[in-house]
Amino acid sequence: MDRDVVEKTKRTAGLYFKNVSGEKPYELWRAFDKDLARDLSLFITGRMYAREKIPHATRQLVAIAALTVLSHPEELKLHIQAGLNVGCTASQIAEVIFQTMVYGGVPAANAGLAVLREVLETRGLWPIAE
Repeated sequence: MDRDVVEKTKRTAGLYFKNVSGEKPYELWRAFDKDLARDLSLFITGRMYAREKIPHATRQLVAIAALTVLSHPEELKLHIQAGLNVGCTASQIAEVIFQTMVYGGVPAANAGLAVLREVLETRGLWPIAE
Protein backbone atom coordinates (compact mmCIF):
# COMPACT_ATOMS: atom_id res chain seq x y z
CA MET A 1 0.00 0.00 0.00
CA ASP A 2 1.30 3.44 -0.90
CA ARG A 3 1.69 5.18 2.49
CA ASP A 4 1.78 8.56 0.79
CA VAL A 5 -1.72 8.04 -0.62
CA VAL A 6 -3.00 6.87 2.77
CA GLU A 7 -1.59 10.01 4.43
CA LYS A 8 -3.00 12.26 1.67
CA THR A 9 -6.39 10.58 2.10
CA LYS A 10 -6.40 11.21 5.86
CA ARG A 11 -5.21 14.80 5.46
CA THR A 12 -7.64 15.68 2.68
CA ALA A 13 -10.61 13.95 4.32
CA GLY A 14 -9.90 15.84 7.53
CA LEU A 15 -9.69 19.13 5.66
CA TYR A 16 -12.88 18.62 3.68
CA PHE A 17 -15.14 16.60 5.92
CA LYS A 18 -14.30 17.53 9.52
CA ASN A 19 -17.51 18.43 11.37
CA VAL A 20 -19.65 17.71 8.30
CA SER A 21 -23.17 16.68 9.27
CA GLY A 22 -25.02 13.79 7.69
CA GLU A 23 -23.81 10.45 6.45
CA LYS A 24 -20.64 10.65 4.42
CA PRO A 25 -20.39 8.51 1.27
CA TYR A 26 -17.49 6.52 2.75
CA GLU A 27 -19.71 5.43 5.64
CA LEU A 28 -22.40 4.26 3.23
CA TRP A 29 -19.92 2.39 1.02
CA ARG A 30 -18.29 0.79 4.07
CA ALA A 31 -21.63 -0.57 5.26
CA PHE A 32 -21.78 -2.67 2.09
CA ASP A 33 -18.14 -3.42 1.23
CA LYS A 34 -15.22 -2.40 3.48
CA ASP A 35 -12.49 -3.20 0.96
CA LEU A 36 -14.16 -1.38 -1.91
CA ALA A 37 -14.92 1.59 0.37
CA ARG A 38 -11.22 1.84 1.21
CA ASP A 39 -10.21 1.66 -2.46
CA LEU A 40 -12.75 4.32 -3.44
CA SER A 41 -11.68 6.58 -0.57
CA LEU A 42 -7.99 6.24 -1.44
CA PHE A 43 -8.69 7.12 -5.07
CA ILE A 44 -11.27 9.90 -4.65
CA THR A 45 -9.94 11.61 -1.54
CA GLY A 46 -6.28 10.56 -1.63
CA ARG A 47 -5.64 10.96 -5.33
CA MET A 48 -8.29 13.22 -6.93
CA TYR A 49 -9.12 15.67 -4.13
CA ALA A 50 -5.49 15.77 -2.96
CA ARG A 51 -4.17 16.92 -6.34
CA GLU A 52 -2.53 20.32 -6.21
CA LYS A 53 -3.41 21.46 -9.75
CA ILE A 54 -6.15 23.78 -8.47
CA PRO A 55 -6.84 25.07 -4.94
CA HIS A 56 -9.19 23.08 -2.70
CA ALA A 57 -11.70 25.95 -2.69
CA THR A 58 -11.83 25.95 -6.50
CA ARG A 59 -12.21 22.17 -6.54
CA GLN A 60 -15.20 22.41 -4.20
CA LEU A 61 -16.83 25.20 -6.25
CA VAL A 62 -16.56 22.94 -9.30
CA ALA A 63 -18.16 20.07 -7.36
CA ILE A 64 -20.93 22.38 -6.11
CA ALA A 65 -21.69 23.56 -9.64
CA ALA A 66 -21.79 20.03 -11.04
CA LEU A 67 -23.94 18.66 -8.22
CA THR A 68 -26.35 21.59 -8.52
CA VAL A 69 -26.84 21.02 -12.25
CA LEU A 70 -27.19 17.27 -11.73
CA SER A 71 -29.76 17.86 -8.95
CA HIS A 72 -28.04 15.74 -6.29
CA PRO A 73 -29.03 17.60 -3.09
CA GLU A 74 -27.58 15.19 -0.51
CA GLU A 75 -24.16 15.13 -2.15
CA LEU A 76 -24.45 18.90 -2.73
CA LYS A 77 -25.02 19.42 0.99
CA LEU A 78 -21.82 17.50 1.74
CA HIS A 79 -19.78 19.55 -0.74
CA ILE A 80 -21.20 22.88 0.38
CA GLN A 81 -20.02 21.99 3.88
CA ALA A 82 -16.63 20.92 2.50
CA GLY A 83 -16.44 24.17 0.51
CA LEU A 84 -17.01 26.21 3.64
CA ASN A 85 -14.38 24.10 5.41
CA VAL A 86 -11.74 24.93 2.78
CA GLY A 87 -12.42 28.66 2.68
CA CYS A 88 -15.24 29.24 0.19
CA THR A 89 -17.55 32.02 1.32
CA ALA A 90 -21.32 31.71 1.35
CA SER A 91 -21.48 34.46 -1.27
CA GLN A 92 -19.07 32.63 -3.58
CA ILE A 93 -21.07 29.43 -3.27
CA ALA A 94 -24.33 31.29 -3.94
CA GLU A 95 -22.78 32.95 -7.01
CA VAL A 96 -21.67 29.58 -8.38
CA ILE A 97 -25.18 28.20 -7.86
CA PHE A 98 -26.71 31.24 -9.58
CA GLN A 99 -24.30 30.71 -12.50
CA THR A 100 -25.65 27.18 -12.96
CA MET A 101 -29.07 28.59 -13.92
CA VAL A 102 -27.68 29.19 -17.39
CA TYR A 103 -26.70 25.54 -17.87
CA GLY A 104 -28.87 23.53 -15.49
CA GLY A 105 -32.02 25.60 -15.29
CA VAL A 106 -33.74 27.69 -12.67
CA PRO A 107 -35.34 24.74 -10.79
CA ALA A 108 -31.94 23.07 -10.23
CA ALA A 109 -30.41 26.34 -9.04
CA ASN A 110 -33.36 27.04 -6.75
CA ALA A 111 -32.95 23.60 -5.20
CA GLY A 112 -29.22 24.27 -4.81
CA LEU A 113 -29.86 27.59 -3.10
CA ALA A 114 -32.27 25.87 -0.71
CA VAL A 115 -29.56 23.37 0.22
CA LEU A 116 -27.08 26.22 0.70
CA ARG A 117 -29.52 28.05 2.98
CA GLU A 118 -30.07 24.86 5.02
CA VAL A 119 -26.31 24.41 5.53
CA LEU A 120 -25.85 28.08 6.43
CA GLU A 121 -28.73 27.95 8.91
CA THR A 122 -27.24 24.85 10.54
CA ARG A 123 -23.88 26.61 10.90
CA GLY A 124 -25.42 29.84 12.19
CA LEU A 125 -24.33 31.72 9.04
CA TRP A 126 -27.80 32.67 7.80
CA PRO A 127 -28.66 35.26 6.68
CA ILE A 128 -25.48 35.92 4.73
CA ALA A 129 -23.70 38.89 6.26
CA GLU A 130 -21.11 39.38 3.49
